[in-house]
Parts: sequence; structure tokens; C-alpha cells
Amino acid sequence: MEAHMNLLHDVGIQTTHWLQQRFQGSQDWFLFISYAADLRNAFFVLFPIWFHFSEAVGIRLIWVAVIGDWLNLVFKWILFGERPYWWVLDTDYYGNSSAPEIQQFPLTCETGPGSPSGHAMGAAGVYYVMVTALLSAAGGEKQARTLGYWVLWTVLWIGFWAVQVCVCMSRVFIAAHFPHQVIAGVFSGMAVAKTFQHVRCIYHASFHRYLVITIFLFSFTLGFYLLLWTFGVDLLWTLEKAQKWCSNPEWVHIDTTPFASLLRNLGILFGLGLALNSPLYQESSRLTQGQQPPSFRLGCAAASLLILHVFDAFKPPSHVQLLFYALSFCKSAAVPLATVGLIPYCLAQLLPTQHKKAA
Repeated sequence: MEAHMNLLHDVGIQTTHWLQQRFQGSQDWFLFISYAADLRNAFFVLFPIWFHFSEAVGIRLIWVAVIGDWLNLVFKWILFGERPYWWVLDTDYYGNSSAPEIQQFPLTCETGPGSPSGHAMGAAGVYYVMVTALLSAAGGEKQARTLGYWVLWTVLWIGFWAVQVCVCMSRVFIAAHFPHQVIAGVFSGMAVAKTFQHVRCIYHASFHRYLVITIFLFSFTLGFYLLLWTFGVDLLWTLEKAQKWCSNPEWVHIDTTPFASLLRNLGILFGLGLALNSPLYQESSRLTQGQQPPSFRLGCAAASLLILHVFDAFKPPSHVQLLFYALSFCKSAAVPLATVGLIPYCLAQLLPTQHKKAA
């Protein structure tokens, strides 16, 4: 088994080496793709836009991103996937022959296991939600679908796969993942998004259900970690690898550790449940009676993007891990609270009185 994995890893290293040689001048593009594919942008950019123009799509996007990334963490802890940037320096596979030279970048040195790729899984899930939402809005009855619909269908799915190819190439180029890890991530993300197309209870879930699910996800993860730890399995073995083999210690960030991503995602889910069941959201819905004009929706989306951009500038101090995790959870919870509750409520208060009455 180890021999087969070493061969697979070697193929991945050769692929990374070829990409870095072939696209040597494109490193800024690949770094941008990796940055853009981070789930943080799904929460801070895509969610505010989608929620204010289609609440159901925005809610589904959050659930797919959060549950998908939680499953990604569990898979990573089970599969013990290596990462190219440390494997090529740590392995004795090459013996006395020289290993291919692999360049590292500021986004290379992630600290969790590598399989499957979280960036690829997240991007596939989130973009699958958006593509299917657009097609659903444009489709109408299946029998009545026009040539224009099928042109749109073709363009959107070509765009979807173009994004996935770019994300996969980016992750392999910067030596954060092996090719088989990004491929597994893409299909896993699509599977999660496809599953949530048939889950209806998320659109009317109570705060109690959100709270129970948040506690369950955290408890399961912590319990799984402690269970394996009692058997002598250190699930944070990759942090030592990253610190040892990253060429620049400043590129090893605590926010890429498994528990950091877990608490960030759980904060988002908890905040969404709190916001959707808050008096602010209910009052803004009452004031507009669901008849929100496009200008109101556009104003909410624009204000959300602006405020969240300013809010994202706050970086929790990382010198104390527990404090960092707690503040990351609170910061994430504030994202849907502001987007869903606070901003629509404030803008609804500014609606002309006659519009409120008419609504």
C-alpha cells in the first residue's frame, strides 16, 4: 500500500514540478485563484449577494459550505493525506537520487492533512449551488425549455468546470495538494451540494435545530479527536510537518489548522440560525412584507459587502490559541447576523412610510 501511495505521490510531485516550470510567470494568477477559492469568500462575498436576491439559495449555500467543510475535515483525519511541499522533503522515496525541486509560496504551507482538498471541495459545492440555482430560475417547466435555456445551460456548466480546473491546477501548482486530492475534493463537493438540493428542512429550521446541529458537529469532531488520541493517534501530526518543512515560518498560519476552520464554519452556521430567528429579521420582513423592491435588495447586498469587508479587517490575535478560536467563532457568527438581521432591519427603517403601508 505504501509503495502504491509513494508512486502516486511521485506522479503528483512530477506534475507540480512541470506546472511550476511550464507556468513560471503565472504564479500570481494561481495564488489569486487559491485565495478566491477559499470558503471565506463564500461567506463574506457570495452569501450576502445571494441571500438578498434569493434567500433560499443563500441559506443552501451556507449549509453546503459548512457541512461540506466539516465532512472534509473528518475525511482528512481518516485518510491521513500528505501534502506535496512537505512530502517531497520528508520522504526517503528518492533515495540517493535528487528529488524534484518544488517551489513554495505564501499560500502553500497549510497545516492540515491534504486529502481531499478543502479548496476544491468548497469551490465545487458552492459553485454547484449557484449554477443549479441560476438554471432553476431560468428553466421553468421542463417541456417549455427554449434554445436560450440550453445555451445558458452550456455556458454555465462550461464555466463551472473551467473554475474547477483552475482551482485544481492552482492547488497543485502551489504544492498544497496532489492531483488525486483535488479530484476527490471536486466530486465530494458536488455530492454534498447535490444532496442538499433534496433537503428542505434547512429553509425553516428553528434556532433550536441550528443550535443542536452546531453542538453535534463540534462534539462529534472533538470526540473523534480525543478517541483517536487515547489510542496514540495524533491528528495534529501535520502541524509539526508544516512547521518543519515550510521554507518560510511566516507562511504557517494558525487559521489553517483543522480546529480553526471548524470553529469558523460552526460560527457561520450558528450565526445564520440566530439571525433567521431574530427579532431584527422578523421585523424587517414585516416592514417589507416580502415585497422588497430591487433597489432595497441591491442596497442590502451592497451595504453587507461594504460592512463585511471592513469587518474582515479584524484579525483575532493568534498568540493564544483558545482566544483565537473563540474570537474566530464570534467573528464568523457576526457575518450572517449583520447580513441577515442588522443591515436589512436598518435599511427597512429608512423605507418611505407610504411604501411600508403599501407593502
